[in-house]
This record gives sequence, structure tokens and C-alpha cells, in this order.
Amino acid sequence: METTSTFAGLRCTDCGTVHDVRVSHRCPDCDGALDPSYDLGASEVTTESLTPDPSAGIAAYADLLPFPAGALVTAGEGATPLVDCPDLADALGVGAVYVKDEGHSTTGAAIDRGMALAVSAAVGHGASDVAVPSMGNGGQAGAAYAARAGIDSHSFVPSRTPFVNKAMINVHGGDMSVVGGRYADAAGAFADAMDEEDWHSLAPVETPYRHEGAKTLAYEIAAQLDWVAPDAVVQPTGHGTEVLGLEKGFRELTELAFLDEQPRLCAAQAAGCAPIATAWEDAADDTDAWETPDTIVGPLEIPDPAAGDRVLDALEATGGAAIATPDQDILEGATSLAQAGVTMGASGGAAHSAAQALAEDGAFESDDVVVLVNPTSGNKEADVLRSHLMSKGI
Repeated sequence: METTSTFAGLRCTDCGTVHDVRVSHRCPDCDGALDPSYDLGASEVTTESLTPDPSAGIAAYADLLPFPAGALVTAGEGATPLVDCPDLADALGVGAVYVKDEGHSTTGAAIDRGMALAVSAAVGHGASDVAVPSMGNGGQAGAAYAARAGIDSHSFVPSRTPFVNKAMINVHGGDMSVVGGRYADAAGAFADAMDEEDWHSLAPVETPYRHEGAKTLAYEIAAQLDWVAPDAVVQPTGHGTEVLGLEKGFRELTELAFLDEQPRLCAAQAAGCAPIATAWEDAADDTDAWETPDTIVGPLEIPDPAAGDRVLDALEATGGAAIATPDQDILEGATSLAQAGVTMGASGGAAHSAAQALAEDGAFESDDVVVLVNPTSGNKEADVLRSHLMSKGI
């Protein structure tokens, strides 16, 4: 597999051993998660070369990725708008609030960034089939990028996955197994299938590349703010791969001296499934599996986050926080912004409601710049949002 000149190998987050790119998933020495590492000192990257390019997708950032632009499976992902929300800034008592609207990405979700890189790696490893457990968005993105690469995909989703995700997995030509129950049931069916099939896993943390693609979100936020770091970024959080990507991306930009400091990262969860927020409040080193997950916001209903311990480390490293808010507050946050002209999915409402709770706790200064990440198009979760309005008699 061809790699970029800055790529230095895959470092095990547990034992520290660095492996070459031929290792596809976990550390062969200790089974720890792998993380791509770079020789940033040898990089010739500039702020100009990190400018978002809608036609290039994540290939615009290839100098800081493992694979060169020509080896990347892209479909114009990323390059999403950063929307100024002055009324919300006034409501939160801060200097500025922006919504980073990932609903404008290729399949309408932030996960496109990581899936593009993960599928690129699968192709480099010679995979003919990829597979993923998902609440819906990952299955759709996996199917889309596999189709783009000309390989087969297999998605395992729970029965409560939104119809649009199920439909689009099939529309993209993907094979789909709908599993009765919730995410844990779909993940169990995926694991059983992986024991029998020679498929390349796209599961979060299993592949080293999903959070690596997600770090391009940090690059774009920095570029769109003219290379001044925001004070805080609020990220709706399930497995936590986007939080890992944000922390890594902003850290690399500070190491390259493109930013003076990293923003505080805040993980937003639903109160009905909040393993990361609970572990944070308990000052724990790792998350415990949530016994009875129950939130209407499907992408956030991840009871046992694959990246839980590393997310907690990322929050601590940036002086951030994790917070959980009730479904009603999440849905109200999404619909209130939508009624102000900013389309937000139900998942994005978690960033809004978490920011409100943080503001009430005095977490922000009056001149802070706060970015809320909307990870999913409102069109994917329109039924949930409409039901919320109907419950209010609207």
C-alpha cells in the first residue's frame, strides 16, 4: 500500500508499538487499538493547502492522512458550511455561535469523512467485502463508499433504524441485515457473521481510520474561522470517534503552529444512554455499558462506546466536559434552530441542548466562540422532529 511521506506508522494506543500499514485492524501484539502517526516535522503542509475543497473531499487533506490523494475513495465529503447563529449566541451569553452542518456531506452525515478513509484502507488491503454494525448512518455511508470503490458491503442494523437509512443502504447496492432489538443486538449479529466470513471490518476503533478521517472536521473548522481556534466545540457523541478525530485534528494544528491552542471539547449525549457523560461525572477512567439504553435519538443510543476510555482522555486533555440532556430538550434544541432557518437533525439538537446546559452552569465566557456540530441531515430524522412538534400541538 502506498502511503504519504508524512505517515510514520500505526501506533498501538495500549502498548505503544508502531506497526506498518500492512496491519489492517488491531495491534497484533496486544490487541490494542491502532492510531495513525505522522512525522509532522517533515510535512510541507500549509494553511493554504488545508483549504476545504468540495470537489476533492478528504483528498484535500491528503498531506496529513495515511494515503495519497490518488489512493483515496472520495465522493466530495466534508467541505460543509459553518453557519453563524447570532441569536443563539445572545441566548447563550457568548460572543459567537456557529453550527458546523455536516448534514451537507455526501450521505448527509459526519460519518462520511471516516468511512471514506476506512473504505480506502480496505481497498488498499485488497478487500472484496466490507462490513459494519450501525444505527443507520454508518451502514448508509459504508454502502455508498463501498459502491464507489466497486466492492460489496454488508450492514447490520437494528430494526428501529430509520427507514431512510435502510432504504439507502439498499439503494447504494449494499447487503443489509435488519436485526430485532437495539444496537447491541445488531453488533452481536455482526460479530457472529465476522467469525464466519472473510470480510473487512469497518467497525469503529476496529479499523484505525474512522476517527482519522473525522479529524478533517477540525481542519475545516479552523480554516473557516481563519485559523483562530474556537473556545469550545460541542459534539453529539455515540461511539466517540468524532471526538477522537476533533482532538487529534486540533492537536496536530497546534503542533504545526497553525493554531495557538486547542478548543475545549464537549461530548453531548442523551440522558437515556449516557455512558460517557456518566463516566465523566464519576471521574472514571473508562465507561461502563449502559444497561437499558432508551433514547429516541438513534445515533446516540450506543450503550458501550468503542472509544469510551479514549474519549474521556480527549475531554480531559482539552479541558472539556461531557454532558447528557433529556430527549425533550434535544428535540426542542433541534426544532428551535430549524425554525430559525438552520436545518438540524435530532442528533444535532443534542449539541444545542448541551450548550444550553453548559451555559447555565457557567462553562462559557462572554466572549467565547462556540461551535455546535450537527452530525446528521434533518431530512434523515424528519419523522422524529415532526412527531415532537405534533406532541406540542403544532
